[in-house]
Amino acid sequence: MITALICTALFAQAKTVTIRDQVYAEGGGKSQSLDLYVPTDGPAKKPLVIWVHGGGWRQGSKEGGPTLPLLRAGFAVASINYRLSQEALFPAQIEDCKAAVRWLRANADKYGLDKTKFGAWGGSAGGHLVALLGTSGGVKELEGKLGNAGESSRVQAVCDFYGPIDFESTSLGSASGKDAIAFLLGGPVETKRDLAAMANPIKYIDRADPPFLICHGDKDVVVPDIQSKMLNEALQKAGVSSELVIVPGGSHGNLGSGATTKAVAFFKKTLS
Repeated sequence: MITALICTALFAQAKTVTIRDQVYAEGGGKSQSLDLYVPTDGPAKKPLVIWVHGGGWRQGSKEGGPTLPLLRAGFAVASINYRLSQEALFPAQIEDCKAAVRWLRANADKYGLDKTKFGAWGGSAGGHLVALLGTSGGVKELEGKLGNAGESSRVQAVCDFYGPIDFESTSLGSASGKDAIAFLLGGPVETKRDLAAMANPIKYIDRADPPFLICHGDKDVVVPDIQSKMLNEALQKAGVSSELVIVPGGSHGNLGSGATTKAVAFFKKTLS
């Protein structure tokens, strides 16, 4: 097991307790670990934003993410790793995300977190996973069996940056997109339609879902913005609060600082 390193640092011009490489599920090592940043100033219990990295479900890590702007706004931040597609096929990735949420909720009192105010934010593959996290609260087929079963895996706000949503859509026709999805599912979509349908956040939408902010660039050639438009339309149709921001000139992985500012404002509004 990885031992959590606990230190106090001057982070974002405010004292922050930093817990690195904390395992949230037994046996997973770094693949199932997280970094947690908790400001020491402000209320005794902090709202939390969970960052889920992208990388086509087969690369990337918890290092990085929009930690600084969130800390400056008074949020605790958890940045999580999850099993990549070369380690385990879907639904392992969403099971890990849910296990991380449950671990954070189980340890909320220990680290000064408000367990009623958890948000999730991710980009690209991470955008897909946070969207799925937001719509599949309580869906047994995606919960997994990774610890803290008595805790809820629901989140109270979701920010999805350019996440792929419908793997069966012809809009995801690029070679790189098809390859990444095939690695995730264990074969081409045509032979894995049941898993592709299971991975679609739209499948699970109901009016009890948390508010969404969805941001996408209109020049994204990796994940076309029609994917975010479909998700936004389905959420609004079900009566879920959802805002779609299409960034003129924005590309995959580059929406500009304005989108980050809007995301932080969204979490301040929904988790305040």
